[in-house]
Amino acid sequence: MTSTPDLDLSPTLIDRAAGVLLTQAVGDALGVPYEFASPPADEPEMIGGGLGPYEPGEWSDDTQMAICIARVAATGADLTSSTAVDAVAAAFEGWLNGGASDVGTQTRAVLRAAAGATGPAGIRLTTAAREYTASHPRSAGNGALMRTSIVGLTRLHDRDHTAASARAVAAITHADRLAIDSCVLWSDAVRRAVVDGRLDLTSGLDLIDADGRDQWASWIDEATGADPARFCPNGFTVTALQAAWAAITSTDPGRGDGSDRGAGNAAAHLRRALSAAVHAGDDTDTVAAIAGGLLGARYGASAAPDAWSSLVHGWPGMTATDLTDLATRTATRG
Repeated sequence: MTSTPDLDLSPTLIDRAAGVLLTQAVGDALGVPYEFASPPADEPEMIGGGLGPYEPGEWSDDTQMAICIARVAATGADLTSSTAVDAVAAAFEGWLNGGASDVGTQTRAVLRAAAGATGPAGIRLTTAAREYTASHPRSAGNGALMRTSIVGLTRLHDRDHTAASARAVAAITHADRLAIDSCVLWSDAVRRAVVDGRLDLTSGLDLIDADGRDQWASWIDEATGADPARFCPNGFTVTALQAAWAAITSTDPGRGDGSDRGAGNAAAHLRRALSAAVHAGDDTDTVAAIAGGLLGARYGASAAPDAWSSLVHGWPGMTATDLTDLATRTATRG
C-alpha cells in the first residue's frame, strides 16, 4: 500500500498533531479521579486517586497503551504490516508486565491468553482476541477505541491507509466488528481534524463496511449535541464514542470549523468538552481521553491550558513535552 509523504507539514499541522497525545493525556488525567465514581460537583481537577491509585496529573492505561502504539509508529513503521503489528503487540505485553497501572478486563484476558501461546506476538494476540470474541457475545469494549487517536497521525494524507492501520491495531486485542469500526471512524476524524481543521465524525463512514454505515450514522446523529450522560454506562465502544462525541458537540456553539473562534475560544471549548466528558460518568478517564485526542487534533497542543500541561505525566516516565515530541514524530514518520 502506497501513501503520500507527510514529512513537510506546516507549523499549524505540527501543532495539531502535537496536540493529539497531549490532550488525550489531559482528558485521561482529568477523568482518573472520578472513574466509576460520582462525577465532580463542579469542574474536574487532576487530583489523582482513582483505580491506580494515581498521582495528581498522572495518566492511566488509555494513554499508556496509546504510547505503546506511538513508539512504534514514530519510527515510520507501517502499522498495517505484520512487523509493526508484532512490535505493537509486544509493546502491549511489555507494558502489562512492567508498568500497567490498571488494565481493562477484556484487554487483560486477551494478553493473558496470548502469553500461553507460541509464535510472534502479533499472531498470538490477534488469535486470542478472535477467540475471546467468539466466546463472549459482548466483546465490543472501549479498550481499542481509547488508544486509537494516535493512529490518525500515521498517514495524514492517506485515509485508506489510516483506516487499514486502525483496523490492524484494534484487532490486536479487540476483534469485534463494532470495536474495529469505532476505531476506523475516530482515527479518520483525528486525521481530518489535523489536515482540514474541522470536526467531522461522519466523513469516514464510507471507510467501514456498507451494511454498517446506516447504523453508525444513526448512532452519531443521536449523540451530536446530546448530553453525554445519556450514553452511560460507556464501557461499550459505541456508547463510549457517543459520549465523547456528545461532549465535544454539545459544548461547541459553532461547528468546530474555526470560523468563529480564536485561540482563546479553542481553549475554552477544549475545557468545556473535557469537563462534559468527565461529567458523563462511569468510565470517565476513557471517555475524556477519547474526546481529548480529537480535540487536540483540531485545536493543537497550543490550546491546552498550561496548568494542565505542566501537571500531566505518567508511564513510562514521560511528561507533556515527551508526548508532543512523540506525536510529532509519528506524524512526520520519525
